[in-house]
Amino acid sequence: MEHLEEMYARMGIGKQVYEYGEAVSERLAPRFREIDRIGEYNQMKVIGAMQDCRVSEACMLGTTGYGYNDLGRDTLEAVYAGIFHTEDALVRPQITCGTHALALALMSNLRPGDELLSPVGKPYDTLEEVIGIRPSRGSLAEYGITYRQVDLLPDGSFDYESIRAALNERTRLVTIQRSKGYQTRPTLSVKRIGELIAFIKGIRPEVLCMVDNCYGEFVETMEPGDVGADMTVGSLIKNPGGGLAPIGGYIAGRKDCVENAAFRLTSPGLGKEVGASLGVLKDFYQGIFLAPTVTASALKGAVFAANLYEPLGFGVVPDAKESRHDIIQAITFGTPEGVIAFCQGIQAAAPVDSHVTPEPWDMPGYDAEVIMAAGAFVSGSSIELSADGPMKPPYAVYFQGGLTWFHARLGILKSLQTLVDRGIVSAERLCAAASDPGIR
Repeated sequence: MEHLEEMYARMGIGKQVYEYGEAVSERLAPRFREIDRIGEYNQMKVIGAMQDCRVSEACMLGTTGYGYNDLGRDTLEAVYAGIFHTEDALVRPQITCGTHALALALMSNLRPGDELLSPVGKPYDTLEEVIGIRPSRGSLAEYGITYRQVDLLPDGSFDYESIRAALNERTRLVTIQRSKGYQTRPTLSVKRIGELIAFIKGIRPEVLCMVDNCYGEFVETMEPGDVGADMTVGSLIKNPGGGLAPIGGYIAGRKDCVENAAFRLTSPGLGKEVGASLGVLKDFYQGIFLAPTVTASALKGAVFAANLYEPLGFGVVPDAKESRHDIIQAITFGTPEGVIAFCQGIQAAAPVDSHVTPEPWDMPGYDAEVIMAAGAFVSGSSIELSADGPMKPPYAVYFQGGLTWFHARLGILKSLQTLVDRGIVSAERLCAAASDPGIR
């Protein structure tokens, strides 16, 4: 059998990069054991919910047409409510993506004259047109729903006094984005989200608190529903789909909020009663079953990337030692060439479309060109090994995913090898980083 180093060499990883990666991996063993413990806890939580809901072989069959009395669909939604500790859940292939799930939750629970507040700064780029920050047909602004925003303080903490001032009699819903989006701010822990929700409810108990949970599921042992969120929203082609869900999104939360979303998704008077599952239920069930393990693999990849790139002098968020609350790793290169090289290295490590070279392009919903690397089994799935970034200062790339730790490791090493091959990272710089003795 070939030595492992020889296998990596066949994948294009040079000796210097390989040995640097080996040294980093060895130092991370204690950190990885803790990630595995969280993954094991969440695995038990998922299995427990599936057993409590009496998931059976019949749940895998699905329906067509109207989808009346779809046992598998209804049971799956009960499973999600059990996992996220909420009253109800809407989990559907008819929800096309995370942005759609968030838009659905907002549009179904806000009415003309209401105001939406973001107390954590600017939302993710694709929500700007949903809200109407950038004008778009069908936005909340077109329906007379206003928007107010309170930025985080420079140290990443909540600006409680400004939040207090922004809450008013028209504030109907507060949206809290857990992950950083295309920003270099800290990701919010579930504990911090709970503190913010408690503060808001202490001032205006009637205000709905919605958490954009994308990339955060199963990273911790708690979820936003455990700390008072009225709605927790996410995408099935991220963490909870486990790499198997081919499409879909979820909204878990208060029964009335979920029912409002169901009426908006289908039709008033129909709600959750219709919506055929169209043969995807087995993938949905098996995906949520695998999600804790897959998320743990992706999390190891993010930690490895931070510990690989920080000693090289690149800004990383979170940094190498910080606790983790989502699977995203931001790395700031400061130049478009660095972002492009990183993404092209990730693409070259993919099992699908590794021969394709990603380039920046004008993607719908973004205000700048974006480069995306995603050689995935499910198109656009960002629980699979992927990376992307907007082509604008500070020229940061956002790395996430990896169905297995081994693939995540290969992708990160390939990204670094590409930077070395193009002279963006010198051999001398790599040698100096390799001598860093720190334990991360």
